[in-house]
Amino acid sequence: MRPTTRRLALTAAVALMATALVACNKTGAAGASAGDMTLGDPNSKVTVVEYASPSCSHCARWNADVWPTFKAKYVDTNKVNYVFREYITPPPQLAAAGALLARCAAKDDKAKYFSVMDAVFHAQEEIFTTGDIRGPLVRVAQSAGMTEAQFNACVNDEAALKALNDRVQKNGEKDKIDSTPTFIVNGKKLVGEQTMENLDAAIAAASK
Repeated sequence: MRPTTRRLALTAAVALMATALVACNKTGAAGASAGDMTLGDPNSKVTVVEYASPSCSHCARWNADVWPTFKAKYVDTNKVNYVFREYITPPPQLAAAGALLARCAAKDDKAKYFSVMDAVFHAQEEIFTTGDIRGPLVRVAQSAGMTEAQFNACVNDEAALKALNDRVQKNGEKDKIDSTPTFIVNGKKLVGEQTMENLDAAIAAASK
């Protein structure tokens, strides 16, 4: 990591996320939530919810290996309503900063949320290898049209941090989420990385 003045100022995020990490233990069912990021047809018969964390290596692998095929087959064709919900896993600094960055980039264009989240997933290898969170994320922000000053303001926005924590806690409690990735297909929970075959079967069953 770089000197303190060059690090992500996310001490508040760590404290906030600690609550989210231990609070997800109540029963509930998948459903629409405020702040959901969605793609596809909201009126589709099938809704696929993915809980993922920007710092989850399994989520990044699923994003690289399965998501392109899943998106082309089900999202781009409006066969499903796809819902992406953020979750926080260690290291929380990366998870929080990645989620906040994607939200900031999407303020004027929702599609940027998913392209930035994809870029964060792809940046994981460099981040985990070097231990530098800030550098790769600044480059992701700049590729999305943000300045470094805008990036700094984004990841240090306490109101946005609280909103993120509130979403994570509320959704996690409702759907009993304790690991990522977790998928919910019309209420049926699939835990862990899912193959296209598994998702095909779950979507087919939900479409009946």
